[in-house]
Amino acid sequence: MCRKKNGLAPEQVEQILMKLGFSEPPSVDCTGLTRLYGAWCRSVPFDNIRKRIHLAQNNPLPLPGHDDAEFFRGWLRYGVGGTCWAGNAALHALLDALGFSCRRGTATMMTTSDQPPNHGTVAVRCAGKQFLVDASMLHNTPLLLTPNQPSAVDHPAWGLTCSPHLQHYAIRWRPLHMPDGCSCRIEGFSVTRDTFRQLNEASRSRGPFNNALYIRLNTAESVLGISNGMAVIFLSSGKLTTTPLSHEGRLKLLVEKMGISEEILAQIPADQQARQHSLRRPIRTRN
Repeated sequence: MCRKKNGLAPEQVEQILMKLGFSEPPSVDCTGLTRLYGAWCRSVPFDNIRKRIHLAQNNPLPLPGHDDAEFFRGWLRYGVGGTCWAGNAALHALLDALGFSCRRGTATMMTTSDQPPNHGTVAVRCAGKQFLVDASMLHNTPLLLTPNQPSAVDHPAWGLTCSPHLQHYAIRWRPLHMPDGCSCRIEGFSVTRDTFRQLNEASRSRGPFNNALYIRLNTAESVLGISNGMAVIFLSSGKLTTTPLSHEGRLKLLVEKMGISEEILAQIPADQQARQHSLRRPIRTRN
């Protein structure tokens, strides 16, 4: 039985696992980690839905994701996830509650040369090795982190590469809005929950995920999402497709393909067109 940690009660953990497709907790080993993270990537989207609603309402309370149990209540009810600080904090809380040895980390999406750390992530130690499991990049398989040794997740749609450099790891991956690729530098781990909360709250006033709908989720063999008002798919062949979305088309995609509840859709504000246009170029990524 899971113990209550980081605000996740055993009953809530059971609900989470059931929605992820588990009839019992996964084994606390590399096999269980792979199964759990794969289920997460197919079930918990990286999205800004609740954040967009929160900001549009000028809500003075902490941003969604400030509390891990609250994050999962939103996902269980509406099917929504969160941006990097919220999603990775929640993933860490679930892993910890299940007994995995995990740590929060900070990273930098290297969209310009002078970026400060702007991304939260999670590492898990398993069988004497360290693996990255990121709730934003959604690479479907834990990524081995080994000093002085490159590694990769080899898949045409969600695959990425990792190159160690000094005390850091440089990861190359494909965001929906930067399909040619973006580099992410892992800065370090052993980051506190309060630091995640502070950095999440700091994103209230800046960042590309504040002004237009953005959502990413894996399917069985592809990556599906919405960015710049377009449906974006990284196909199993590795090819990219983009399709303009009408309002009706967006709702249909969110409900039928991405599992978002109709209950929350009417609250999502319209994209801010000026900012949406600027997202067509490589941007300073800050979740």
